Amino acid sequence: MPIKSRIRTIPDHPKKGIMFRDITTLIKDPVGFRLVIDTLTQRYISNDIKFDVIVGIESRGFIIGGALAYTLGMGFVPVRKKGKLPGETVSHEYELEYGTDTIEMHKDSINKGDRVLVIDDLLATGGTALAAAVLIKKLGGTVAEMAFIVDLPDVGGSKKLISEGYKIFCLTQFEGD
Repeated sequence: MPIKSRIRTIPDHPKKGIMFRDITTLIKDPVGFRLVIDTLTQRYISNDIKFDVIVGIESRGFIIGGALAYTLGMGFVPVRKKGKLPGETVSHEYELEYGTDTIEMHKDSINKGDRVLVIDDLLATGGTALAAAVLIKKLGGTVAEMAFIVDLPDVGGSKKLISEGYKIFCLTQFEGD
């Protein structure tokens, strides 16, 4: 059974008209979770994309990014919502569909010149991923690639990230359904 079939769709969440793609059913399934981590591990072991650290975006990016960092023997850096990290941070405010949000990283989490793999569960508008990239740049790093379990191409995030010059990789996509 492929990855896509293990992702639950919840209609009208968080608001009417939204088809929420819930990866909790995928990661609770031991075969599904292993399939995600093994597929990503093989991609980054056997490919020419080189990076020094993995950055995971709160909160589901922590699950995938942490497991991937373990299998690749890499360090893991969390990107969190404002006020959640205890040390000195760098922050970036970005636009949401309705309002703004702010994410942060520890100032000492990325070294100047580090190449970074950014991980999150879902790519919709691309706003949070772009905000994470801004933080990485502020700290002197560069984004080697951004990887997601699910892409929602109709929402436009993948096009936006590619137009900004980022390489992206997605395990599956839900197009118009």
